[in-house]
Amino acid sequence: MKVYLSGEIHTDWRGEIEAGAAGLGIEFSAPVTDHDTSDDCGVRIMGPEESKFWHDHKGAKLNAIRTRNAIAVADIVVVRFGEKYKQWNAAFDAGYAAALGKALIVMHGADHQHALKEVDAAALAVVETAAQVVEILRYTVTGKA
Repeated sequence: MKVYLSGEIHTDWRGEIEAGAAGLGIEFSAPVTDHDTSDDCGVRIMGPEESKFWHDHKGAKLNAIRTRNAIAVADIVVVRFGEKYKQWNAAFDAGYAAALGKALIVMHGADHQHALKEVDAAALAVVETAAQVVEILRYTVTGKA
């Protein structure tokens, strides 16, 4: 099974899920979580830009190649919305995954319930913790709750 882990990059929720799901035979993928690498990939590969708009545009398009492919081949997409920042890219990933008919798990705190109600409505599961995601993955693989 392939699981794509999208969303906030400021906590170790991905590591918690990967560690908790060890031994289940799951292949995990994720976006590039280093800000500088992600932001600057376009100009590092295709050359510099004078305008910050075009600098960001190049990086966004290269990251989209990676993200679209990872979501397309994933069996399950987990999207985490963190507390501190608005993750517009995570909302886009959730919508893209839903449009492709992917099994979508959304993770966020109670304080985001109203703001993410449409995203939550597209999900097959909405949880608050990485441990809950692990249990969903374990049940999906083994059929045991």
